Amino acid sequence: MSFTDKHLLGIEPLRPEAITEILDLADKYVALNRGPLKHSDVLAGLTQINMFFENSTRTQASFELAGKRLGADVMNMAMQASSIKKGETLIDTALTLNAMHPDILVVRHPHSGAVDLLAQKVNCTVLNAGDGQHEHPTQALLDGLTIRRAKGRLHRLNIAICGDIAHSRVARSNIILLGKMENRIRLIGPPTLMPAGIAELGCEVYQDMHVGLQDVDVVMMLRLQKERMDGGFIPSEREYYHRYGLDSEKLQYAKDDAIVMHPGPMNRGVEIDGEIADDINRSVIQEQVEMGVAVRMAAMDLLARNLRDAPASGEVTA
Repeated sequence: MSFTDKHLLGIEPLRPEAITEILDLADKYVALNRGPLKHSDVLAGLTQINMFFENSTRTQASFELAGKRLGADVMNMAMQASSIKKGETLIDTALTLNAMHPDILVVRHPHSGAVDLLAQKVNCTVLNAGDGQHEHPTQALLDGLTIRRAKGRLHRLNIAICGDIAHSRVARSNIILLGKMENRIRLIGPPTLMPAGIAELGCEVYQDMHVGLQDVDVVMMLRLQKERMDGGFIPSEREYYHRYGLDSEKLQYAKDDAIVMHPGPMNRGVEIDGEIADDINRSVIQEQVEMGVAVRMAAMDLLARNLRDAPASGEVTA
């Protein structure tokens, strides 16, 4: 196996071979999920706890469905009603959960690095379902799988990531993954939504959609992360859509067979035109949702194999 990690905390530590291994297994789970019997027992006897400190629809639902289809005992913790709200620290919460001996912990947290901290305090496998503005590894993996299935490969493509790059953990994980797989990455957006030093990651940066979309194979739109903005990053949503929203006129600059992606949730009429989002000939947004379940099944399957192969460890303390 190329993927031998105990946790999946980010794309950064993964080698291209490990990424390919996850995607290859995910392809098999796509086939399983499309069949009449959508069930496996590879996680039978294991307990999966989902801890989402931020609201989520797609990610939480797909992790829950993935765990159940693999035969795990899945528990969703309502973190809005948890002891965190009563003043309990994140480490105390981790130690409490550790005492219950879970096998897989899926965590989404609003602060960068919080999931890594949890992973240091528990004995089980931890999957990062998004931490602050840091990373969202399974989203990048499902995006990679979607591109590979649509284009027949995941290397040497021209890929444009457009919109709110500065606040997007999806953009960061995708930049890392697509870079590892030898793609040409273009970032398009206003200067106020570009993080400092982004060109150091090997990306081309554009402020004009018409120039940036020229002859690209993939157009990945991002949501405006208004909940993470504390100032005037854009003049208005109307002006933003005029300059950076994807419509049929701007899409003409991409290749004729370019695919359109969006991690969701979408703000129609802000970052993408509704007709483009629903165009079955160009949009693969619904395929991204489908690939999400398969990728998360593959990731948990491989992590569970590593968990079973690992030597037993003692209790972890703060």
